Amino acid sequence: MAGMNASARPDIPRHVALRAVEWWMELQSGEDTRSRQLELARWRAEHPDHERAWQHLSDVSGRFRSLADATDDAHGAAAARAALTRAGSSRRRAGAKALAILLFTGSASWLAGEQLPWRAWNADARTASGERRTLTLTDGTRVTLNTDSAIDIRFTSAERRVRLVQGEIMVATGHPNGENRPFTVETAQGTLQPLGTRFAVRQLGATSRLDVFEGAVRIAPFDAQALAPVLRAGQRARFTCTDVSAPEPLDDNAAAWTEGLLVASGMRLDDFVGELARYRSGHLGCDPDVAGLRLSGTFPLADTERVLDTVARTLPVEVVFITRYWATVRASRG
Repeated sequence: MAGMNASARPDIPRHVALRAVEWWMELQSGEDTRSRQLELARWRAEHPDHERAWQHLSDVSGRFRSLADATDDAHGAAAARAALTRAGSSRRRAGAKALAILLFTGSASWLAGEQLPWRAWNADARTASGERRTLTLTDGTRVTLNTDSAIDIRFTSAERRVRLVQGEIMVATGHPNGENRPFTVETAQGTLQPLGTRFAVRQLGATSRLDVFEGAVRIAPFDAQALAPVLRAGQRARFTCTDVSAPEPLDDNAAAWTEGLLVASGMRLDDFVGELARYRSGHLGCDPDVAGLRLSGTFPLADTERVLDTVARTLPVEVVFITRYWATVRASRG
């Protein structure tokens, strides 16, 4: 096993690859105490796939230079290696899934794509899975980062700009005396200019979603800035680089996450599980057989285990854990 070629990517189950990367990142951080080493040894001995995954990581971890050659992005590989060295435990957990994809599939899209995990690690401010954080900027603007979110902050003599790298933020703009610099929030699809307001922005892959709670916000997609529609308080819309959807009424509970709550009103179970998964490390899935069940209630995001217990008591479902980082909600078999 020790001689496994780094380019020969083994057929490893996703949950095993994820756990192997989490172990590997712990050791990279210097957390390789004697007790942790013994736990790792036990994990490797539990199943042949565990040992195969570990040997693959041991082989590929020293070959970031080869990875850079394969993707024509030496700078990206160097940044990745540096980020791994200095990342804290919460950041390593947040990035483990992305690293598992990269190291076990060799997907160059993670190096070339917009949602590059190292950018989030190196952002000016970020949160881990399940964490929220509020910042007060120098102009008095308050920015609250939701779970697994990251922003860059660029205040210059000409402008005030916040770039949403990933995740979701709530922005309450400040009103400093004599401030003439425009304030802008940038996503992967375009820019938002608030007109004295409170609003939330969420990055959703190829689209961004804007929720306006107070005031108004102008949307300017990167490739269709002539559109520039203005969204008013109580409205929600999505936008791409080229288009903006028609405004929809804003849900009454759209800002519940800022209070650490997930509010469901007849929500499909698969949608509920998808939202809850944002606040947990690892994988949380929903079996298609129970996806259409409906759920209502107010749930505390600080304790996702308790939420899952409540769901299992409320609906005819059970939560099956393969590991503590890999769980699935399925029909109850009890």
